[in-house]
Amino acid sequence: MCSNYQPVTRMDRMLTFFGVERERDELPHDVFPTGLAPFIRKAAQGSGNKVVADGAFGLLPFFAKEVAYGRRTYNARTETVATLASFKHAWARGQRCIIPAEGIYEPSYETGKAVRWWISQPGDVPMGIAGIYTKWKHPDTGLEMFSFAMLTVNAEGHPVMQRFHKPEDEKRMVVILDPKDYDEWLGCGVADAPNFFRRWEGPLDTRAAPLPPRAPRTVSGRVVVPPAPPSPDPETGELF
Repeated sequence: MCSNYQPVTRMDRMLTFFGVERERDELPHDVFPTGLAPFIRKAAQGSGNKVVADGAFGLLPFFAKEVAYGRRTYNARTETVATLASFKHAWARGQRCIIPAEGIYEPSYETGKAVRWWISQPGDVPMGIAGIYTKWKHPDTGLEMFSFAMLTVNAEGHPVMQRFHKPEDEKRMVVILDPKDYDEWLGCGVADAPNFFRRWEGPLDTRAAPLPPRAPRTVSGRVVVPPAPPSPDPETGELF
């Protein structure tokens, strides 16, 4: 699974590698669950065009009461995306997207403790990660926003991705799309979409990239507790 990544935010890279125009540039930054980042979806029905929009990393189904729900829905297992309540409505409506990423982070336990590693494609080429999205309306304020989740597959035996996560945990990896498949992934029927549930077999670059220590934030001299880590799905107990 992937709970932290660096999105593609530069206009020139979005156009060069994904064929879509973004209205603004942003400096590179890391995104964690509930953070805003760009994703690519189909434009108007039948137009065949793609558009880029900003959404929260962590899919918010219609019954979510707050944005914090996205802390447990940032990854969707391909095995259950069509059946879990959090994801099945977006999946059934064909609301698939591409999540442009300069690279992703995963934890390695090879030293005996968790160390964050950076994973990217060689040659400064960004990833197009398969995802699903929806538009969510806040039940109290009426505010509407997009949100999205990355799709994951089993990574047992993968030459790179089997190195990450705790030894006793199932190995998972995001679905990295071949650029030639971008348009078909967005436009195919729901029944054909599982054809893209494949492990990436191309080369990947990796390096250790530990997070710097974070001092507690203070407001008016009062320590503010950092956000809670992702919590299990209420239906399955899984972190996807």
